[in-house]
Amino acid sequence: MCVSFIASHLLTLCSLTAAVSAYVEAFDALISGSVAEYIALSQKIGGDVQKHADMMKQAFSCQRQLLVTASCSQKPSDAVVTSLLAPVSKVIQQVQSFREQNRSSPLFNHLSAVSESVPGLGWVAMSPKPGPYVKEMQDAAMFYTNRVLKDYKEKDKTHVDWVKSYLSIWTDLQAYIKQHHTTGLVWSKSGPVASASGAPSAPRGGPAPPPPPGPPPPPMDLNQSAGGDSSATSRNALFASLNKGADITKGLKHVSDAQKTHKNPALRSQAAPLHTGPRPFSAPRPTASAAPALTLPPVLELDGKKWKVENQQGAQGLVISDTELKQVVYAFKCNNSTLQIKGKINSITVDNCKKMGLVFDDVVGIVEVINCKDVKVQVLGKVPTISINKTDGCHVYLSQHSLSCEIVSAKSSEMNVLVPGKDGEYTEIPVPEQFKTVWDGKKLVTTATEIAG
Repeated sequence: MCVSFIASHLLTLCSLTAAVSAYVEAFDALISGSVAEYIALSQKIGGDVQKHADMMKQAFSCQRQLLVTASCSQKPSDAVVTSLLAPVSKVIQQVQSFREQNRSSPLFNHLSAVSESVPGLGWVAMSPKPGPYVKEMQDAAMFYTNRVLKDYKEKDKTHVDWVKSYLSIWTDLQAYIKQHHTTGLVWSKSGPVASASGAPSAPRGGPAPPPPPGPPPPPMDLNQSAGGDSSATSRNALFASLNKGADITKGLKHVSDAQKTHKNPALRSQAAPLHTGPRPFSAPRPTASAAPALTLPPVLELDGKKWKVENQQGAQGLVISDTELKQVVYAFKCNNSTLQIKGKINSITVDNCKKMGLVFDDVVGIVEVINCKDVKVQVLGKVPTISINKTDGCHVYLSQHSLSCEIVSAKSSEMNVLVPGKDGEYTEIPVPEQFKTVWDGKKLVTTATEIAG
């Protein structure tokens, strides 16, 4: 299928009789250029790559519709903006779900490159620097596009061209944003305010808004009696009673013990039932609405000397292979994922992760596990120190070369160290969690206590 035909198919939304704004025309040029080329090459490869490309085509169509709305409407409330972003967000989720559902695909690296970078289409919600955000998403894709190039560079030029065309989309999008939306999506300064449906709200000729509420009632006249009598008779009687002082109690009726319900059970059974009717109205207390979970894009990239592995969800088989001794690895908020680090590096930090599996060769510094839950760490080579802090559930698998490793723990529970035997079988040994401290006359002496199972 030729590129021009695909471009025309992508631009079906362009059949508007009115002229579009300059930045919508520029976006159309991006679609008819690098996006159309990427889709054409995806169709040539076929299979899962083509299915992914069809989703991406829909994502760019949804984004174009949003740009058309913004070009002719004033910016609405944040809630309405969220509704307008929903179509793009939905397709992004579909793209990422498709990759997770096809992990056994022979084109998994192609799917991963698209899945890791597709959150870049969320630039319309970013401010004030949408351009750098898109650059980060492009960098996330390059980890997998490099794998595609490695696998197909000598085999099939179509896949090499596919990588170039796909990365060109994000390069062209950055240039587009820099020219038309430097600090964020530009909305029209005139025209009606956009509605959640994408159509302008409050059209001309519509019904007039309701009149404002009337003035509040006048303040109560405190000098007037409750019955409306303006005379001072009732007030004078009240002041006269108050002026009696202690003598005011002389007018009270004496109640005998026989008339007291708390001393006469028979009277309690005759007492009037409690009022079960409706209670006076009271305004309900405002309940704190749960804040929507913010889903951040997954990251796996080398930033200077630091490998950043962040926000990975259900990512099995993450691998860092091109390592150097001066580099460090920082894994943050990775859940239900596994990470393998090949080669010798300086240090590793696992922070705020759940059900995370870490496998590494050699570390010359320290491996730190902080604020985690249910993590497994396996050493294939050597490591001098492993630190476990504020973690619930940590299994450390040592190798024969790392048996001299020091394990330092604090504020943690459910820790186990697995030591290999001569037959290759591991022996699981729990790390003490309970301690006994005594004063020996000169200093405090702390020893671990064994808890009977």
